[in-house]
Amino acid sequence: MVTNKDVIDALVGCTDPELNANIIDLGLIYGIKISEGNDVKVTITMTSPMCPVTSVILADAQLRLEAINGIGKVELNLVWEPMWSPEMMSDELKYRE
Repeated sequence: MVTNKDVIDALVGCTDPELNANIIDLGLIYGIKISEGNDVKVTITMTSPMCPVTSVILADAQLRLEAINGIGKVELNLVWEPMWSPEMMSDELKYRE
């Protein structure tokens, strides 16, 4: 059975190359749904609709999720509402020097 932890562990390795931070700590993941067949749907956003590395991040996330043992179909749902803001970042990331 694929778990939310499996999905998060996979996505923590996916980084925004412009910000040098992973998409989990950036707060870009809005939701994770796992069906009984281990199909996974991840709702994700970017820091901006004009993000020049959107395709890179989405491709990396897709590959990392597909590598999870026992995973079914992977669907990434890119959304713009609510709009991302720096307050969505983890405290660790907000206060790093």
